[in-house]
Amino acid sequence: MHAWQIGEAIERIFIGAGFPALRVVHRLGLRFGFGRRLSGRRWPRNGAATGSGEAPAALRGTRTKCRGYLAEWRRVRDAGEESRCNPVPQLAACRDEERTARVIDKTCADPAAAIAPIGDGASVMVGGFGTSGIPYGLLNALAEKGARDLTIISNNAGEGEAGIAALLKLGLVAKVICSYPRTPGSVWFERRYKAGEVALEVMPQGTLAERMRAAGSGLGGFFTPTGYGTRLAEGKETRVIDGRGYLFEPPLSADFALIRGEAGDRWGNLTYHATARNFNPVMAMAARHSIAEVRHLSTEPLDPERVVTPGIFIASLCAYAVRP
Repeated sequence: MHAWQIGEAIERIFIGAGFPALRVVHRLGLRFGFGRRLSGRRWPRNGAATGSGEAPAALRGTRTKCRGYLAEWRRVRDAGEESRCNPVPQLAACRDEERTARVIDKTCADPAAAIAPIGDGASVMVGGFGTSGIPYGLLNALAEKGARDLTIISNNAGEGEAGIAALLKLGLVAKVICSYPRTPGSVWFERRYKAGEVALEVMPQGTLAERMRAAGSGLGGFFTPTGYGTRLAEGKETRVIDGRGYLFEPPLSADFALIRGEAGDRWGNLTYHATARNFNPVMAMAARHSIAEVRHLSTEPLDPERVVTPGIFIASLCAYAVRP
């Protein structure tokens, strides 16, 4: 038995008998290989010497042991016996155990459990446009939790008494970043802002969306002509490209995103209903920890052709079918 054949047998025996046999055969194989190299002799498969003398007794014993291990492995393999050397039942058990441990289920019992990671001082993106696609369940749960000094990133600054308005009413918001802060229903934002209790950063709607998209896509920002030569350009890098002025906008990310979907599964895949999609998908990508509420929550996977937001972007989700 040649050294290269012993090396080939090592892998087979490792598969059949596990690590203890691997260590033994590896040690024996090294002894045989080094011994042959040091002696300068070659022995054919039958063990007869070529040149003077026979193979040393230690090497003959090594070959015998290796042949024994290999014969045992072949016997178990051919007979299909489920002995300790047979890897099939053991590997199957390990595979089943691994599958059980790796079951993906991102669902939470209720909105309160879903928003549990959000603490004081967090920056939170909130999906929706006007009153469409607003994650009211998550926002109301956040208001009940009472996390303070929040930075809210959204298209609007709240409507009525629920959602973002509930956070403003309780004085939990330190800053709002949005493109449309004042609406007929944004009563609580107006009160807090006029009282100097809330800071405001306004930006064009397209710029807001693109900054979030840049963050979600891993881009370092972009140049846009929107806002060039206005107060929005103050403190920002400007550049003239092909005779036209541009200003640089960095990516906009957040610690968390609260979004609303129509349907979701336990893997976090989401679909949306009509224009309720709006900012929700891009915010799910831009935030470091995205939380979703859905009208319909399924334990079965959604149709991949209908999925808009893949579950890779969603950390947790819950069912919430009620609107205020």
